[in-house]
Amino acid sequence: MALLVLSLSSTARLGRTYRHSLLMLHYYRTSSISDLWFESQKKGGQIDRPSLPKRTVLSIIAQPSLLLRRKSWSRTKKQEAIISLASLCDHSGGMVEADGVAVSDVPAKRLRSGEEEVLDAAVALRNGNATVESGNAAARIAREETAPLPGSARANLSTVMPGWFSEISPMWPGEAHSLKVEKFLFEGKSDFQDVVVFESATYGKVLVLDGVIQLTERDECSYQEMITHLPLCSIPSPKKVLVVGGGDGGVLREVSRHSSIKQIDICEIDQMVVDVSKKYFPDIAVGFEDPRVNLHIGDGVAFLKEAPAGAYDAIIVDSSDPVGPAQQLFERPFFQSMAKALRPGGVVCTQAESPWLHMHIIKDIVSACRQTFKGSVNYAWTSVPTYPSGVIGFMLCSTEGPVVNFRQAINPIEKLDITTNRNGEPGVQVQKPLKYYNSEMHTAAFSLPQFARTVLEPLLTPAPSS
Repeated sequence: MALLVLSLSSTARLGRTYRHSLLMLHYYRTSSISDLWFESQKKGGQIDRPSLPKRTVLSIIAQPSLLLRRKSWSRTKKQEAIISLASLCDHSGGMVEADGVAVSDVPAKRLRSGEEEVLDAAVALRNGNATVESGNAAARIAREETAPLPGSARANLSTVMPGWFSEISPMWPGEAHSLKVEKFLFEGKSDFQDVVVFESATYGKVLVLDGVIQLTERDECSYQEMITHLPLCSIPSPKKVLVVGGGDGGVLREVSRHSSIKQIDICEIDQMVVDVSKKYFPDIAVGFEDPRVNLHIGDGVAFLKEAPAGAYDAIIVDSSDPVGPAQQLFERPFFQSMAKALRPGGVVCTQAESPWLHMHIIKDIVSACRQTFKGSVNYAWTSVPTYPSGVIGFMLCSTEGPVVNFRQAINPIEKLDITTNRNGEPGVQVQKPLKYYNSEMHTAAFSLPQFARTVLEPLLTPAPSS
């Protein structure tokens, strides 16, 4: 197979042709261009790629921000990517060819307002010619607080409706959910992600990670309560629980309502999420105050691999969407680690996307769970207004052993909630009452709309006959 060999020289300058005809190699998604640059650094600036169909290899894109979506990169590295990719235009002014198709053969799109200035500024910074002045584009790139990284909350501020945050992602193409921003309370960059907290006009404070809403004060209850009580109310007297993710503390808050539990372990990869949640969301992060909680900062996949067999009665995975590092939390090896760490008849509940948007992903998750968990395999869902499509689903599975009927709550938390305290002993209620979960909502969560039932029902554990 013919190979397309590109030299990505870091000294190339952005000519006018490049500014108006930004070259992108279209593999199967727009982020492939950043993968291309990333891989080139491992090969000394040379990239070998199989030739692709004509007009697929070479195409034009007028959105430089799409080249810079690799969230783990520093701003300097992102600037270098722009400069390096410019060398896809050769030094003589000609353009790269592949399969006989030149980039000049592909219709060009105009750059968006301000993007040409940003590209010019990147060149100036790279060549040491930039002057940092008020209003200067180079200064805006250099100053983090006024030039937000792609994927950050400020980068998602709407240009159509000033002062509104819009959640945009390739996970839900063609749509966005917007909230009016009153003020930003925190903006930081951890070792893993962009972390932002802002005060919204209608949903209270909002936690955003890498440009994606994780929770709001107004509707967090439906997610936290359902992902926790669906599994824990389906088994008698759980004693040891593991939470993977959940650094905001909301799942811990709900787990601590169960008086039978003696040990609560949590493995969260990002210390900044924990610290920010304690400061800005104290009513959610209150779960960390429970003396039964043991916090482990680290990778949940590695943590579970080292967990003793049969260590837990329940595992709750409060993860982000299955992209990037979180992808492995949705794959069979991770499910196998969870199954090993559960006692016979132990249960797991994991975030499992929206049936309106991700049925293909859900079907793959159900299939992987079916191969791994030899007890029950079920899918439930709940309503969360600020999540994409307003709906989020959960996979609920059990290991071989005592039969688990997830559709029926056997220890209603509504009763426990009145008489337990944070020490897990009878006493005065110290937690706020439940806002969303009850036994009727528990059962109803497993009723699927017909389009989802048609796809998933053959793969799920049948409902017990009445």
